[in-house]
Amino acid sequence: QQHDEPVIPFSPNDRILLVGEGDLSFAASIIEHHGCTNVTATVLEKDHAELLAKYPAVDTNIAKRKIVNNKLVYNVDATKLPPSVARVPHDRIIFNFPHVGGKSTDVNRQVRYNQELLVSFFQRALSSPAAPLARGGSIVVTLFESEPYTLWNIRDLGRHAGLQLERSFRFQADSYPGYHHARTFGVVRNKKGEESSGWKGEDRPARSYVF
Repeated sequence: QQHDEPVIPFSPNDRILLVGEGDLSFAASIIEHHGCTNVTATVLEKDHAELLAKYPAVDTNIAKRKIVNNKLVYNVDATKLPPSVARVPHDRIIFNFPHVGGKSTDVNRQVRYNQELLVSFFQRALSSPAAPLARGGSIVVTLFESEPYTLWNIRDLGRHAGLQLERSFRFQADSYPGYHHARTFGVVRNKKGEESSGWKGEDRPARSYVF
């Protein structure tokens, strides 16, 4: 069986901003296995206690992050990236598997909310003053290749914000040892309080879009 050569959309020396990092396993992987030395990982959770409650294994990844110039910033909304994050422009801004969260059964509403999330994120990344994206830099967004994610029409969302899709490629989770897909609402548990092992996002087909 033929496999595509993995595409890694950054270089070790790039200034990388990770948005909505969840359990920080992607950040830990690119630092430990790809040699990235200037990574700012941001999470929506307001502090370490909230992050740990949602992702119990996060401390292992935080420990790996404490190398060279790598930073962790709490309480960061992707649509309102603060000046503290944007002070130094980044060569790559990466948002893996964005989702507003919630379990609404109204697909159209979920699609609209997530479209609004991405458009606002794109616009904030480009806004002046204090635009987080460096001149000549790129934004990378990764989504699952299935509905409802394909209904978001990410190419059009980028265009709406003034961005042109440069390329897309298959996201290969095994290129990032230690990475685990972290769900927006945290670890899923069964009625006994045990972690569920039935859903692994890293095993689902996904695609990265570079703008």
